[in-house]
Amino acid sequence: MSTLGLEGEILGPGRARVWGVVRPEHLNLHGTAHGGFLYTLADAAFALASNSHGVRAVALSTRMEYFRPVQAGEPVEAIAEEIHRGNRTALYQVEVRRGEELVALFTGWVYRFS
Repeated sequence: MSTLGLEGEILGPGRARVWGVVRPEHLNLHGTAHGGFLYTLADAAFALASNSHGVRAVALSTRMEYFRPVQAGEPVEAIAEEIHRGNRTALYQVEVRRGEELVALFTGWVYRFS
């Protein structure tokens, strides 16, 4: 995460936050934040949240919806929340925000090892 200028924290069991500022090297050919950068931001929050219970968890599937472009210099954050947790799988939703504005939505399933 640090290579991309991102920082993160576990907010509690099943919850995490990752944040950073969009830098020029994060831009796509249109001059806005590359979808891969925003995906990485969300995926990092997903990983922190899903592993916050002390049980190793790995991604099974993910999905990302993009709503608004983000410009260089703008701060972004991803807040991950556990939606469902079973014995072997769990579902997480991650909101990617620029301030109060929702710019993307990520959902992901994990497999939880015993």
